[in-house]
Amino acid sequence: MLERLSLFCLGGGAYAALELAWRGTTHWTMFLAGGVCLCLLQALAAGPLPLAVAAALGAAGVSGLELAVGAVCRRLLHIAVWDYADEWGNLAGLVCPRYTFYWFLLCGWVVFVLRGVESTVYHPQKSAQKS
Repeated sequence: MLERLSLFCLGGGAYAALELAWRGTTHWTMFLAGGVCLCLLQALAAGPLPLAVAAALGAAGVSGLELAVGAVCRRLLHIAVWDYADEWGNLAGLVCPRYTFYWFLLCGWVVFVLRGVESTVYHPQKSAQKS
């Protein structure tokens, strides 16, 4: 439970920091989205999927979550946290292929790192046997 909570907080903080660096602003809902995203990526990293497949599923999951959170923010909170209406192929101005591709790249890197952490921190005997 503490591990999952720590992962959630790390993901939330990283997502908010990424938004601040990229767009110069963020919203508290992005902390929640980031926490869920990192937990999703950890589950993908723990599975037997090839890295590219895990990255693609991660990107789809992040984009789907952004679509859902963006829609909730607009409908219930009456705010537009971001607007991709000017981007090609956008869906309701909330997600677009360009940023989904960026998420694919970032998710691939995160899954790669998480797999390394999993093998060296949680199963050091297995990584020592591979050497």
